[in-house]
Amino acid sequence: MPAAMAAPRPLPRPARPPEPRSPAAPMDAPASPRIEDVLAEHGPMLARIAGSYEAEPARRDDLLQEVSLAVWKALPRWRGEASLRTFVARVAHNRAIDHLARERNARGEELHDEHPDPGATPVQHAESHQRRTGLVAAVRQLPLGQRQVVVLALEGFALREIGEALGVEENTVAQRLSRARRQLNQWLGETA
Repeated sequence: MPAAMAAPRPLPRPARPPEPRSPAAPMDAPASPRIEDVLAEHGPMLARIAGSYEAEPARRDDLLQEVSLAVWKALPRWRGEASLRTFVARVAHNRAIDHLARERNARGEELHDEHPDPGATPVQHAESHQRRTGLVAAVRQLPLGQRQVVVLALEGFALREIGEALGVEENTVAQRLSRARRQLNQWLGETA
């Protein structure tokens, strides 16, 4: 074949334009964190949240698994509008509410104290366990809105963070927390 009749070289393909971002995703959205990292950092908080909804250890463990799965599924939706801690707490509470809707007849068994203070006397262990058990049982008796704010306040969340986690105004959080404290003080026989 003569040189002039050589086969033409293929044209280079044009570069693909970048995928458009959805309008809901801000340009500076953080990368979705790994579930292992989230559970390592926030697992104890998730366990306490699950414990505030379920008293029986087996049911509490089931709820914790449900919450962990819900967090894993929700992580790609985290866009950094709130802290990761707040986002995780919100997912956990929403999942626990769904769980309660399905499991209306929760039993009232006590939480187990798996790790007692090794330096305390047996009497101190018993008193501490009794106070903790009484508080957890009383918190479970609170109306759902008050229970949520108390659990998050006990986790160290600020009023603003609790509002973000639950999707309510900061003033609403303060009112619910105040009512819950009054009720808990009344039930536990403490002075305000």
